Amino acid sequence: MLVWLYWIITLTIATYASVYVIKKMPENGFTVLTAFYVVYLAASQVLATRIIVFDLGFSSFFAPAAVFIYPFIAQVVDMINEVYGERKTHISIFIAFATQVLFVLFIGMVTNLSPAPFFELEDAWMSLFGLSIRITIASWVSFLVCSNLDAWVFASLKKHFLQKEKNFKHDTLINPYIWLRSSASDFVNLTLDSLIFVVIAYYGVMPVLPLVIGQLISKNVIGFLDNPWFVLYKKLLNK
Repeated sequence: MLVWLYWIITLTIATYASVYVIKKMPENGFTVLTAFYVVYLAASQVLATRIIVFDLGFSSFFAPAAVFIYPFIAQVVDMINEVYGERKTHISIFIAFATQVLFVLFIGMVTNLSPAPFFELEDAWMSLFGLSIRITIASWVSFLVCSNLDAWVFASLKKHFLQKEKNFKHDTLINPYIWLRSSASDFVNLTLDSLIFVVIAYYGVMPVLPLVIGQLISKNVIGFLDNPWFVLYKKLLNK
């Protein structure tokens, strides 16, 4: 239960902070959302090196620990897209990608240095970050494909249903067209990411099929659960 509490608190803080900056300091909004994006992506690459049991209560699956972070990544793409449009979203995606290239280069640089003779964790370091390099490459491919596709799906649905969304007379929190573009774009992103990422990152190292199934279910469950925060984000922006 504690991990879910952390998850809720973190997502709530990020949502309110994003809205605050966009409304109070609009010149900094795009920069702040992109910064969140970069942090989420870097964290996911490190956390993906640990495989966890994802317990739904009635069934359990194996998945990288980063499944708790991937929906944050998908959501922040939607948050940028909602305010700044598809073109700036693609720019943010490539900015985030460039930072991850540097991340890998820094790890490679440090890994090639000779360890101190008293450093007893060298095998653990090499095991963790040797695998992390492969995971990062998998992240690059899945990230570029899935994030850009997410941006396109979200923008397309928003454009197609914009008039119906505006004509909806009830509360923003129950506007089906806002829920649709958030959930549909996230589903495409997270499902395709699960397939691409797991095959590249773990093929020949760990059982791929259980990880694919685990990621498909866990990512989309968490991805669906974080949709209310995007709808809240939209409502707060309209106040």
